[in-house]
Amino acid sequence: MITVLGKVTSINVRKVLWCCTELGLPFQQENWGGDFQTTQTPEFLALNPHGLVPVIRDGDFVLWESNSILRYLANRYGADPLYPQEPRRRAQVDQWMDWQASDLNSAWRYAFLSLVRKSPAHQQPTELAAAVAGWNAHMGRLDRHLDATGAYVAGQDFTLADITIALSVNRWLSTPMERPDYPAVASYFERLRERPGFGAHCDNGVP
Repeated sequence: MITVLGKVTSINVRKVLWCCTELGLPFQQENWGGDFQTTQTPEFLALNPHGLVPVIRDGDFVLWESNSILRYLANRYGADPLYPQEPRRRAQVDQWMDWQASDLNSAWRYAFLSLVRKSPAHQQPTELAAAVAGWNAHMGRLDRHLDATGAYVAGQDFTLADITIALSVNRWLSTPMERPDYPAVASYFERLRERPGFGAHCDNGVP
């Protein structure tokens, strides 16, 4: 039994829950962070010294950092094509997971904090406009790539990269702002409705 520590409103926690569902892994989830149990207790900091979610326990093994957790779960419990063994195919999955965690996350952060979280520190109009434009530009790059693959982020098969990217697409679609019409992204999001866990952990009304 995998234990997932972290609030279900967290995009990174939902990555892990979706991955467990794809793999058919039984799991229990505990709400930590935000309005739930604080992650600054000695108990939690002993699991993750950064005080962030998600964290998993798999028996006596503890791991934090969402994309590392996905890779671990797929390596231990999964098989092709979710996280391919062939080096070049795996590298393509990794590059899109890393792009989501670095470039794409950085692009949406200011706009999301401003428009969804209503953060007082993120209400400067010029910066907000630049953030929205930057976010849309990144999604445009994704749209062109998905138009080329005609299927999923790393090619013809659903992989871990799609879990990370799909949750970011859901956040983009859920944020109240002007968005270009990106047909390949829209088709991709509809295609994902066939996946186990998509409705519960991605398109579930939580941005």
